[in-house]
Amino acid sequence: MTTRVGFIGLGNMGKHMAINIAKAGFDLMVYDLRAEPMRELTALGAKAARSADEIGAHGEIIEVVVVDDRQVEAALLGEGGALSAAKRGSIIVIHSTVHPRTVRKLAEQAAAKGVTLIDAEVSGGERGAIAKTLCYMVGGDKAAFERCRPIFATSGANIFHLGALGSGAITKLAHNLIVYVNMLAASEGMRLAEKAGVDLKSMEQVVHAGAAQSRVADHWSQQRKLKDTYTSGPRGLMELMHKDLRLALELGHDLGLSLPGAALTQQMLQRVLEIED
Repeated sequence: MTTRVGFIGLGNMGKHMAINIAKAGFDLMVYDLRAEPMRELTALGAKAARSADEIGAHGEIIEVVVVDDRQVEAALLGEGGALSAAKRGSIIVIHSTVHPRTVRKLAEQAAAKGVTLIDAEVSGGERGAIAKTLCYMVGGDKAAFERCRPIFATSGANIFHLGALGSGAITKLAHNLIVYVNMLAASEGMRLAEKAGVDLKSMEQVVHAGAAQSRVADHWSQQRKLKDTYTSGPRGLMELMHKDLRLALELGHDLGLSLPGAALTQQMLQRVLEIED
């Protein structure tokens, strides 16, 4: 019997993750506040939910891909939230980049209903979801992880179980910190070369061949365009990145760890993304 999957959040990355699940033949039900991505998924055979609790009632595995901690809590615990209708023995998977304490708090409330919650943050963005090359960073119950692995594999090329609940969230925050600080360095170097008259494509080739090579720098021209294709626009992307760095800084504060590079990058995001006032 095909596993029943519920999926909440059809944004830039979530929509393509859901498309991959639908194309793989799972019994999929989706929910989003926007009608357009819902139509795209139903055209592929997915069922359309009218509320998050319908997702909870449908899914043996319930995936959540929304923006932040507040939206995750609303999707699961708010009025008509998925957890209210989730069946005993089902699994909730948080893919959103959130604070590990949010994961642990929600897992306690899920466990009270006989539902297992794991965190499985993802990296690779829209391009990675389309290409099925996402990296999954998973924390929580190993048996639940193994049940979810075939679904993760529809979009993921690298799937890591990293340990206890919250490990995925911690790893994703550390990962994004590295990416965003790298973006600050790339933006300054590329801007310097371009302003001084060096062709940007040529500069990208040099960086790729030299010690400054990174995935961020390799695709800098595409990175510059990302803000224009993001679901909620340039400001929405900046707010998302600001949120990720805020969470990393909060985690660092909790651990007594100074993260000055993250703090500086957070202050410079508007410049990094080339967003005008």
